[in-house]
Amino acid sequence: MFGRWGYFVEDRLFGCFPIRTKDHDLWVRLSPSDQTRALTDRAARPHRRLAARGWIEYDLVELALLPRALKWLRRGYEHVRHLPAES
Repeated sequence: MFGRWGYFVEDRLFGCFPIRTKDHDLWVRLSPSDQTRALTDRAARPHRRLAARGWIEYDLVELALLPRALKWLRRGYEHVRHLPAES
């Protein structure tokens, strides 16, 4: 998946993390309200191409950021889990 580990709920992608050790940007799909909240974090930014669909990029450049990154990943999972099935 784009040279990344993909995180899915059934067939719906909610997160990606790079396979290469030199890359550190976790991609997470969030609800509009969670996306707004996440973007107040200094480590988060709108996704370069998918921001309009709720995606953020979260830079995991230090271990101390891991708990917040996991929080957003869990929120992304919950958001996608509750979306209606696609036809």
